[in-house]
Amino acid sequence: MSEAERTPGPLSAEAEGLVAGRARLRARHVLVVGAGTRPSPDPEAPVGNGRAISVLCAREGAAVACADVDEAAARETLARIEAEHGRGCVIAADVADVGACERLVADAERALGALDGVVLNVGIAAGAGLAGTDAESWDRTFAVNLRAHFLVARAALPRLPAGGAIVFVGSIAGRLPGSRIPAYDASKAGLEGLMRHVAAEGARRGVRANALLPGLIDTPLGRLASQGRPSRARTPVPLGRQGTGWEVAYAAVFLLSGEASYVTGQALVVDGGLTALR
Repeated sequence: MSEAERTPGPLSAEAEGLVAGRARLRARHVLVVGAGTRPSPDPEAPVGNGRAISVLCAREGAAVACADVDEAAARETLARIEAEHGRGCVIAADVADVGACERLVADAERALGALDGVVLNVGIAAGAGLAGTDAESWDRTFAVNLRAHFLVARAALPRLPAGGAIVFVGSIAGRLPGSRIPAYDASKAGLEGLMRHVAAEGARRGVRANALLPGLIDTPLGRLASQGRPSRARTPVPLGRQGTGWEVAYAAVFLLSGEASYVTGQALVVDGGLTALR
């Protein structure tokens, strides 16, 4: 594929987060774990996936519990929601703490008055290659990237009504070893297995569970990753560009909404064709 063939066209209004809500989540109550965006000195920093998901859920009619280990980042997300006349709350929680995972679900249900959907967007990366990853880094990564998802899902599933949904935000790194961080890749691969189990248990109660697998997305964290590994930014994505947090958010809203009422146990890849076409 030539460079000309990879030249991207203009972004859609959805990709830039400029479209008004369509009431796709009207009267829903959604918990987003990892709702903040990493602070950045860049005055034109892009939105992070968690913030975009939270804001779009609210724009589509949901009340949103914005949970994050960084309370200030979660409050900034809530401020954006309220600026658009949405409703929500902030929950500060470190999902590496077992008790915090269970408490944040109860706190979200109490603050919102109900719970219809959960988005698990938390994830960290530590280590570099097998030789550069120690046991502590491995365990910390799995505690946040996989154990926390298990704990939150375990606490949330009994609270979700029929028609409820859980969305696990993973990564294409769970399918391709592109990050060069074995703990990250392995934990993201495990997330799909956990999702399928939650989907199997949830189906008995009419609750759906799916995974969302972003590829290269232009977020503050993504830009930081590209600084450490410049080749990341040069990856030839078939659609010719990195994605936006809003494009990830629209996929999450679909999986939470009634539009996906017959979709469970699946992984939706949002990567510009990177895994399928390269």
